Order: sequence, then C-alpha cells, then structure tokens
Amino acid sequence: MNDKSKVMKVKKNPQGDITDVMLENGNVYSIDEAIMMAKDDLIEGVNVGKAKNGREYLRSNPNGSEGDNLDSKPIF
Repeated sequence: MNDKSKVMKVKKNPQGDITDVMLENGNVYSIDEAIMMAKDDLIEGVNVGKAKNGREYLRSNPNGSEGDNLDSKPIF
C-alpha cells in the first residue's frame, strides 16, 4: 500500500519562500512539517536539501523538468 502523497500546491510568503504545501489528499502542512515528512519518506517526488547557511529546505527530485519544481506549483 502506498501512503505517499504528492505536493499539488504551495503557499509563499511575500519574499517568495514556500511556507506551506498542500498534498493531493487536500491536507496542508507547514514547510517544517513537510520537511520532516519528506525525511520519513511520506511525500512522493521530493527530498530535503541543505542551504549553505545550514537551513533545510524541500525540493523536487531532479528529473530534468522545471515544470514540476515546487516553485512552479500553483499557489493556494
């Protein structure tokens, strides 16, 4: 049974940073919750990256297509 869900929409702050994600089941999670879920392999198609300043962030798995990057997802 596959319990993984995909990110369908994102919410951004005025600086353009993603603050929340909506999964295909309609549930909304803060970016910190989504990062923890990605680490637990509960979200499909994403992984956790680490910025130079040490801050963790959520990113789409690389596949050569920019159309499914998190920044390209619809806003809610």
